[in-house]
Order: sequence, then structure tokens, then C-alpha cells
Amino acid sequence: MTTKKSKVVGLEQVVVRFAGDSGDGMQLTGSLFSDSTAFAGNDFATFPDYPAEIRAPQGTVAGVSGFQIHFGQNTIYTSGDLADVLIAMNPASLKANMKWIKNGAIIIIDIDAFTEKGYEKAGYASDPLTDGTLDGYNMIKAPITAFTKEAVKHLDLDNKSVLKTKNMFALGIIMYMFNRELKHVNTYYEKKFKANPLIIEANKAVLAAGFNYADTIEALGSTFKVEPAPLEKGKYRNITGNVATAWGFMAAAERAKRELFLGSYPITPATEILQELTNHKDLSVKAFQAEDEIAGIVSAIGASFTGSLAITTTSGPGLSLKSEAIGLAVMTELPLVIVDVQRGGPSTGLPTKSEQSDLLQALFGRNGEAPVIIIAAQNSVDCFYSAFEAAKLSLEHMTPAILLTDGSLANGSEVFKIPRMSDMPEIHPPLVKANDASYKPYRRDPEKLNRFWAVPGTEGLRHRIGGLEKENISGNVSHDPLNHQNMIMLREEKVQRVANYIPEQEVRGKSSGELLVVSWGGTFGVMRTVVEKMQKEGKSISLAHFRHIMPLPKNTEEVLSGFKKIVVCEINNGQFVKYLKMNFPQYKYAQYNKIQGLPFMIAELEEKFNALLNE
Repeated sequence: MTTKKSKVVGLEQVVVRFAGDSGDGMQLTGSLFSDSTAFAGNDFATFPDYPAEIRAPQGTVAGVSGFQIHFGQNTIYTSGDLADVLIAMNPASLKANMKWIKNGAIIIIDIDAFTEKGYEKAGYASDPLTDGTLDGYNMIKAPITAFTKEAVKHLDLDNKSVLKTKNMFALGIIMYMFNRELKHVNTYYEKKFKANPLIIEANKAVLAAGFNYADTIEALGSTFKVEPAPLEKGKYRNITGNVATAWGFMAAAERAKRELFLGSYPITPATEILQELTNHKDLSVKAFQAEDEIAGIVSAIGASFTGSLAITTTSGPGLSLKSEAIGLAVMTELPLVIVDVQRGGPSTGLPTKSEQSDLLQALFGRNGEAPVIIIAAQNSVDCFYSAFEAAKLSLEHMTPAILLTDGSLANGSEVFKIPRMSDMPEIHPPLVKANDASYKPYRRDPEKLNRFWAVPGTEGLRHRIGGLEKENISGNVSHDPLNHQNMIMLREEKVQRVANYIPEQEVRGKSSGELLVVSWGGTFGVMRTVVEKMQKEGKSISLAHFRHIMPLPKNTEEVLSGFKKIVVCEINNGQFVKYLKMNFPQYKYAQYNKIQGLPFMIAELEEKFNALLNE
């Protein structure tokens, strides 16, 4: 299908937000539009916003589900601040999202849902369509529910099934607005519902009805075109951070010539990694859904002992439960990657909201001296590369590694250029060959200080390891005080020496100046956007965004020393800044913290940085 309106407005970038009841299918609608955006050649980033309550009352603000996509013809680093277009399927979704849209935005509503009962459920005291609330916005009052029923009245569908397709009517409107072809969405229906041709026909009919409706309404006087981004040649796909994480581990297993084992217990928002890996038995992936968090990690430690690339996945509450077993992996000096997809805490916290909540737990949340490698992914695509690197470092240095992602990266998606396996770095685990007479369980490489990996069953390498302190070299159980201190120092130094095998810290901008913005993990995109914007305005500001947390890059002190002021920005109450103060107490650090289950916004960061520059 092609559009009929002659006026097409070119745009560099757009933010679209889909919002509706948790049963309205907004996540699927947003995902399908994201796929069409990928096919259109635009760069993009997305932010799924799930309701915090399970089965909140229908039509209430607590049950609103949202999906935001920011796409453009240039590189996109964030999911966007405020939306240019809002699709609101009911009054509650309109009320919940008014603060997330720009002045003058296009608002598309399902007018059939805007009833007195709907207003009451949403908590409106008056009709927002008539009381001036929406003055200044471009309102499109679409009879989405009625036209959906009309589109499928020739099909033998029950009312519940009919209403499940109304999100496709909204998608059809948006597809028309941005001059998108429907064929890729229709292909999705054919694959997803191949066992039910009636559902395929219904979704296609409703999608087309929404598309055609948009072509007839006068309120939509023009359509919009966002030209393709200048992406390098290659094979691309739309990928979420959780799927990218799973793929990164599969790539690492292939490059290390190890089988991949995942021992995991389902937990929001990490479960999708487990789900994705279960789909790849053809690549010799073993995915084990354990009965609890402890069983998940100890099964992975067992798999590591037998020579597999072993991983376990969780979120903050699960990381707490795994802490003793992480200490076991430190003591046995086995490779193991623990993925922590962070969410709001403490305790059960906010399962559907993202937060940089677990850095201190990752650093110090174990009994005794138990250092581990820590890497923090910086965007959804980087989850692939961070997972690969965490596995590489863990395998080559024979020590556990924690990979920190977060809910916004895990559920958000970006355009991913799929790399060739031959272009990925080789991974060389320190495996011992059969009948090596020099092998001792804790004999170490003189450079890295790692012990060597003797896979059980290899001839001549019978040995024993466990959770009690070991005698250096021999591996015999030891209670000798001096040996214990020596082994503690060796394990600490082994992790610190990883700094010799990671890149030095990059500074975006000049290496000295007025203000250094320090950030880490999943805030990279918004930090880069703000800092580059202010640099173009002539401001003396630079960015040091940390991906490697433990150990810190070797030039960290040099980076910090070049600036008059340092501000550390985190989606928590100041965990990385505490870590910096421990290691570099000679510097004064300003802080900017947000703990709302929401990402940083460009406007608020710019205001903070300008205030610091003007002090």
C-alpha cells in the first residue's frame, strides 16, 4: 500500500509513544512499528514502559502500558524525552502520558473508549476533550473500536477476539502517517498465527482499515517521511538487550570452543535471556530452568567445573540469593558469568522499572574477600559485546565476572548490525593438556595469575577443588594463616591485573576543562546526547562513561585529574560515586541522582550541567 496524500513532510527524527491498557497490546504494537522502522533504514531506540501492578483494574492509570520509540535519519542514542505523537487507547492512558508529550503533539485517541465510565476509572473530574486540557494539541478522535468491529464483521469471531485486534487499527494509522509498507507486518501475522488463518485474516483486515482510515481524515493533512540513516553495509535486525545478551554468550562459546550452559531461575526482567537460549539447542546450548536462584548458580558452577562456558542470569533480589555461591566460584577460581538485569530495589522492589540499583552489591555483596570482574553494558546492542567480553575475561582469567545490564536495556531495542563470527576476538581458555606432569590445581600463569583449567576426565589430571581455603600450588585444604592471606592477595591481584587486558577509559571531548560528566552502564546514550549538544554550543564539558567497573581502567585517575569539576550521574542514590571516593578520595564529586524507575531526560541533565558550569 502507498499513501495518497500529496503533502509529505520530511523530518530528521521523531518520538512516537503508544499507550493503552495492559491488555491492549501496546508492547506488540510498538515492537511491530519498530520492525517497520528497521526495514525503513532508520536508526532507533525504544523504551517499553510496563505497568507495575499485576492485573491492575482495567481502565485505571495503574494498568497503563506504554511503548516509546525514537527514530531518525541520524544516529539515535536515546529513546527520546517527550513524544511528538501519542496514541492513547483510553482515558487512563491519556492521563498517564500527558507529561510525556510535547506541546503541539499529535494525539490519536480511541474516541469509543472516552465515555463517562472511562473518565471515572481514570480519575478525571471532567471531560478532558472539552475542558481545555487538550488545547494546543492536534487531536485525532478515531473510532478505533467501532471501525475494528466493522473491519472484521464478515469473519466468525467472538467479541473478545475482535477487540484484541484493535491495536492493529492504531498501528495502521501510524504506518500511514510515516509512509510505511504493510507487507512486513502482514508477514509477521502469517508466521505468528500460521496455525490459525482466521486470526491472520482478522489482523490484516484491521491493519488495512486503520491505514485506509488515516488516508481519509482531514485532521491528518500530511504524512511524514524520515529518510534512512547512513548505516554501514551489513545485515541488521531489531534486537532487545536480553536477546543481544544471549547471542553474545553464544558467540563467546563458539570462539572459545566451549559448550554453553545456562543455569537460571526466571525473574523479571532477566527471564527473556533464558527463553532465548532455550531456542538454540542446535548450537549445543544447554539451558536449565532451576527450581530457585541458588540451584541456578550452583548448576552453572558444576558445568564450569566440567569445562563449559557457564552463565547464570538474574536480577537484584536473585543476586542476593546467589552471593554465597559466587564466593564458591571465587574460591574455586572457575570461570562463571553472572548476569544481573537490574531493577528498582530494595527487596522485591519495582520489578518492571529500571534502576542502577546493584552496583554496590556486585562489588561487595559477598562474605570474605571475593573480588570479581564487573562490566556494565551501555546500550541494548552493547549487551551483545559486553556479554562476549565478560565471558572472554572470565574464561581467560579463571575468575567469575558479573555483567550488569538493566531493565531499560533488556526490554528496549535498537538496530543491531550482526557481526561476522570471524571478526570477533578469539578466546583462549587456559586449558591443561592430558598427562601434563607439571599440573597442580593452583599453579598460576605468571602474567595473569590465573590457575589452569583441568577438565574432569582428562587423562592424568585428576584433582579436587572446593569451597574450603586451598594451599597455594597444591590445592590441598589449608588452615594456615599465612597461606590464607597469600591466597586472598593472589585472588585480588588476579582481578586487578585484568586492567592490563581492557581498554583505557575514553573521554568524549577534551581531556581537560571545566566539567567532566561521569556515568556508567545504561545511561550512556542520554549522557552522550547532552554532552555533545553542549559541546556544539561551545561549553567546556566532556564525558567519561565507564563500562569497566572492576577493575577500573588504568588511566582513571588521569582522566579525573584533568577537570575543575566532576559530576557523577546515576539512576540510584550514588553508588558509583561512593566507589570513586574510595579509590580517588583526593577529588571532589558533585552528584545528580534519579530514583524514579525512569531514565534521565535530556532537558534535566542539561539544566544541571549548565548550573554547575555557571557556579
